[in-house]
Amino acid sequence: MTSAAPNATATGAVTSLLDHVRPLDAGAHVTGAAFAGDMAMLALGDGCVLLCDAAGERRVDAHPGGAVLAAVGAGDQFVTGGDDGRVVATHANGETRTIADEKGRWIDAVAASGGAIAWSCGKQVAARDAKGNVRRMEAPSSVRGIAFAPKGYRLGLAHYNGASLWFPNTDAAPEALFWKGSHLDASFSPDGRFFITSMQENMLHGWRLADKKDMRMSGYPAKPRSLSWSNDGLWMASSGADAAIIWPFEAKDGPMGKAPRECGVRPAKVTRVAFHPRALIIAIGYDDGAVMLVRLTDNSELMARMPAPGGPVTAMAWDAKGKRMVFGTADGAGGLLTLPV
Repeated sequence: MTSAAPNATATGAVTSLLDHVRPLDAGAHVTGAAFAGDMAMLALGDGCVLLCDAAGERRVDAHPGGAVLAAVGAGDQFVTGGDDGRVVATHANGETRTIADEKGRWIDAVAASGGAIAWSCGKQVAARDAKGNVRRMEAPSSVRGIAFAPKGYRLGLAHYNGASLWFPNTDAAPEALFWKGSHLDASFSPDGRFFITSMQENMLHGWRLADKKDMRMSGYPAKPRSLSWSNDGLWMASSGADAAIIWPFEAKDGPMGKAPRECGVRPAKVTRVAFHPRALIIAIGYDDGAVMLVRLTDNSELMARMPAPGGPVTAMAWDAKGKRMVFGTADGAGGLLTLPV
């Protein structure tokens, strides 16, 4: 696999979306973002969830006295895992429901798909299907990342020295994918052909699932902790450099032997990436607090937030229609972008 290498910077003047962003005061470190219908939601380090819509903002204390460690959007609800050991679903109307209570063990990762929810605490992994049935398994080591496969009831788990593929509705042993090192985040390609993990060693690793062929995506100056797929499934964006590193996946071999694109080159590290759900546009958050939108077809750039003191962008999410995007930062700031018609 070819290491990431700079391409030419985007052409044309950088213009602005600043007037279309509503500032948000989250009041605490933002650990996750999602939309539940028209409601934008931010998960916070003080255990709360901030709900934002046209009527204003309000806070819901989803994990009283604790902190949200992991969060994921799940249709009409926002699922959070806390250091109180609880997995909680917060609905757009502000109601909360406890999904699971792991008795004080920290929830390290959560995932959701089609009414199913999965979470991990240490080596223990639990999957709850849409009917409420829970199955559990023990991974070889602490699970840092969980992802649902796009088809079928299957989970991919990132842990030390590789990953595991688990079908919770069967008694079959999980399938092992080996690669030495500490694997952190997990993601399936939208067509289910590839499984990708981020690593402690400032790189991505992947497997082509048809034959378990390994892929190394290296050259990052920092850990690529944020991954996002384009709506057509042909591109995967990642953080960890002074641009969004975007790998091509249209070929049978995915990115093997191919160089990535770089979008949104700036003198700051990219901390979060989020592809638009319907167009080849990517939102990019940086460690200096800036937010930029880049259109892949012509590399045009639009600033949505200028650099600001206080902390990096730590969470981003689009709504299902691709009309709004919410983001938050480490120092408790944030914004709700509404794209102009």
